[in-house]
Amino acid sequence: MTNLANRIALVTGASRGIGFATAKALAKAGVHIIATARTQAGLEELDDEIRKDGGSATLVPLNLTDSDGIARLGAGLHERYGKLDILVGNAGVLGPSSPVGHIELKAFNDVMAVNVSANFQLIRCMEPLLKQSDAGRAVFVTSGAANKATAYVSPYAASKAALETLARAWAQETANTKLRVNLFNPGPVRTRMRATLMPGEDPATLDTAEQVAEFIVPMCSPDWTETGKFYDYKTRSLMSFRSPA
Repeated sequence: MTNLANRIALVTGASRGIGFATAKALAKAGVHIIATARTQAGLEELDDEIRKDGGSATLVPLNLTDSDGIARLGAGLHERYGKLDILVGNAGVLGPSSPVGHIELKAFNDVMAVNVSANFQLIRCMEPLLKQSDAGRAVFVTSGAANKATAYVSPYAASKAALETLARAWAQETANTKLRVNLFNPGPVRTRMRATLMPGEDPATLDTAEQVAEFIVPMCSPDWTETGKFYDYKTRSLMSFRSPA
């Protein structure tokens, strides 16, 4: 893998879980991290961990439903760096676990706002910066719920399916540029979200976010040339999307 030193990465949902672990792993590889999350304390903990490893980070407390805030972040990155090398779209919410007909419209819209609309705004605002990089890389964290249409978490499943389509369309649009856009499905991982969804599950049976992050890092490297693909962590395989039979 090419040395990632001196590259700049924006990681969303970086205060815990996969976002935290990915930001830490990228920083250890020499990447300067722009870390966003709603939780200031979580970001400060991340900063402490990154500094222990000799890395550096810029903390940006931000609710991704603040589309103007995302635009201001893009403008700030342009003014300071003139480019962005890596975007890791990790932030996501689970939403209600309930039959479709029992879910309130606001609860559904809240999930879509974070899992889909925020990523749409990130694409709009960060694409010009990613195209200024010599090897812009974007990785969006998805879920098997998208293609399984998992029962009782319909807003989450629908949002991840929408995210996948959005990322794939963007990958096609940028296929002739230096920008590479891909999706990453971690599967069941030892995170707070998984514990909320499956409270009776033994977390010791699941891989950690740190283990998962080690597979996201290579997708952020200039050496990674695939685009519009789907990496499935459970099977350790890179997949192409296919039309329904």
